[in-house]
Amino acid sequence: MDEGLNRIRHERSKKDFPSLKLEDDEFVEFAISRSRKYLMMMLGGLICGLAITLFVFLVVLMGQSGLDNMGQNFLYIILSAIIVVALLAAVVVLMIYRGNKLFITNKHVIQMMMSSPVATSLNIIDLSSVEDASFSQNGLIQKLMHFGTLRLATVGDETTYTFPYTEVSPNDLNEISKLVTEAKKKKKGDEIIVY
Repeated sequence: MDEGLNRIRHERSKKDFPSLKLEDDEFVEFAISRSRKYLMMMLGGLICGLAITLFVFLVVLMGQSGLDNMGQNFLYIILSAIIVVALLAAVVVLMIYRGNKLFITNKHVIQMMMSSPVATSLNIIDLSSVEDASFSQNGLIQKLMHFGTLRLATVGDETTYTFPYTEVSPNDLNEISKLVTEAKKKKKGDEIIVY
């Protein structure tokens, strides 16, 4: 590939993804995140749970005409606490959604995973170490909503990196496989020059 084009792509990747520590001639080929459909399902479930809770409290309040002011205030406090907890849960869901990214560069696979606000991991592997790239969908919901799990298996210690709840088209998977093949060919060429 043209050296000038690589330089432009590198500068663009540094600008678009400032948190990544890219090498001088490295650039981002794919930036994969969790599916927005998955996010909407999570937030939808949270909103449905909150709506059911509000409905139950409304029914309880209407049925308790004999409650004094202290009893009603107590129910309002409980209701307010539930709403605050639901809002905090929504913020945590959004934070976790944004904290899960998979970057495939021309040299590396960079996986940023967050399972809670205090549990994060960062995995960086050479693209040439990837043996197999696959995409799977398990269950009716994943099939209908068109999201699933991207799986990258490595050579040697047979570590498998998975990135669940993402949308990857067959074309994207082919492009990822081509990148892996090119990285392996380049590494083989570099090994031949070294020896």
